[in-house]
Amino acid sequence: MRRLLAAGAIAAVLAVGACSPSKPAAEGDGGASDATLTIATTTDVVNFNPLVGNSRTDYWITNLMYPHLLTIDANGNKKPYLATEFGYSDPMTGYWNLRDDMKWSDGKPVTADDVTFTINAIMRDKPAGTVLGQLSNVDRAVAVSPTRVELKLKRPDATVVGEVGFWMNVVPKHVFEPAGNVATFANNSNWVSAGPYRLTDVAKGQSYTLERVTPYPFAPDNTPTVAKIVYRVYPDVNTEILALKNGDVDLIANTLPPAQVKNLQSTSGIKVQEVPGLGYAHMTYNMTRKPLDNLKVRQALAHAVDYNAIRSVVLQGQAVSTGSSPIPPVLKDFVDPSSQEYAFDINLSKQLLQESGVGTLRPLTLIYSLQDAVTAQWVSIVKEGAAKAGITINLQGMDRNTYLAKTAEGDYDIYAGNFAIMDDPATNMALTYLPKGAINYSLVDDPQLTDLVTRATQTTEREAQKQLVQQAAKLVRDNVYDNVMYLQNLYVAHSDKWTGFVVKPSELLSVVDPESLANARRTG
Repeated sequence: MRRLLAAGAIAAVLAVGACSPSKPAAEGDGGASDATLTIATTTDVVNFNPLVGNSRTDYWITNLMYPHLLTIDANGNKKPYLATEFGYSDPMTGYWNLRDDMKWSDGKPVTADDVTFTINAIMRDKPAGTVLGQLSNVDRAVAVSPTRVELKLKRPDATVVGEVGFWMNVVPKHVFEPAGNVATFANNSNWVSAGPYRLTDVAKGQSYTLERVTPYPFAPDNTPTVAKIVYRVYPDVNTEILALKNGDVDLIANTLPPAQVKNLQSTSGIKVQEVPGLGYAHMTYNMTRKPLDNLKVRQALAHAVDYNAIRSVVLQGQAVSTGSSPIPPVLKDFVDPSSQEYAFDINLSKQLLQESGVGTLRPLTLIYSLQDAVTAQWVSIVKEGAAKAGITINLQGMDRNTYLAKTAEGDYDIYAGNFAIMDDPATNMALTYLPKGAINYSLVDDPQLTDLVTRATQTTEREAQKQLVQQAAKLVRDNVYDNVMYLQNLYVAHSDKWTGFVVKPSELLSVVDPESLANARRTG
């Protein structure tokens, strides 16, 4: 809950008590065991430094060692983790109060100094990533006590405490500070962890082994139930599924391709778990390139997409429409139910193209990642629909690193991809639609949209923020600044010999969130 102050709304204190430890139990009853949980992944670690990591496997592994201040529940609500309370003491000061029972694996306590070091080092060294963009309104972080961090702001920002708290990994000051620049620190050996596990062995292209760390206050009796976590690398999801069926792995970390869900649901010995989606798949049109700066052309492209076919054929019915809005349906407080999806209408597409006055449209390049199997399927449907409207789209599938480089350079006409977590509408829209937004892939620069989004990020008055977000989302939808395709219902598979997983939204958290793996147990 939040309350209002005359000088600007200030978030009320949010608090949670420490987890109550439980009595140790035998394997299968929820207590610590000597079990090993083997998890399949399709990518190696690129960076062991959590401040610069950029692959899913980077995140999954470093997340087990470097805590976040906040976590999230299945409905997208922020919850305490390392922090016990968070909010704003005045419009220019945010804060987190911290637990006093978390330690690094070398015995040193996790304190406010670690948090302030992490924040100030990110602002100083500017490692690429979402967190740096979220700190744009921060002047500095200050440790006012061992368990309290204050953010001194340059201007009011109602989103920074929740977003930085959720997205930023806290790193040990005594390890990262001597290394100098945190953006270039490899952190590739002698890991120090304040999570449930610590990385101990790396066999690139094969496996990553992590061993249990205590105390960990979010596990029974402060002790993770599983002794060892092994991430095993496989070339593709089909090989992962075969390994799960053969008993070589216990869990597949990445979510299942839609076509595999029903098959695995009926496979003996395997349990399929639904994971709430908190992101969306989308296409953006590069508005710095003609003729995509023409609204009629963007509308023609939007009306040439068969959205229902994509959801029913490619997603096997495991996806829902967002009404062409950038607000995921799970964020119920912000969704505008009147938002309507672009109609699949080839004749209207042709008409809009004629009204655009651009004449014969040049071939357009659409880039996508070959590692994204679902997107790789639906872009073909996009191409077919556009061809019916007289628009030629050349598909350019590429490896993920090349795809990310092309995206960063704006070297595309159309970008196709997806966001895993869109957890805060105001912040997400700032990153996606402000001129210098870190994920502004349409390269939109609309003063009206900028004003709405900026005001939404500055007010903590819930109803006012909701109205601003909905107005901004309507502007995005009506001007086709973003073509949101669907929100996917996600599924993961694991051996039915394992239980106790804690489900959290998105593929990044899923059931491989630290709290989940620290409470998983082998039955029988």
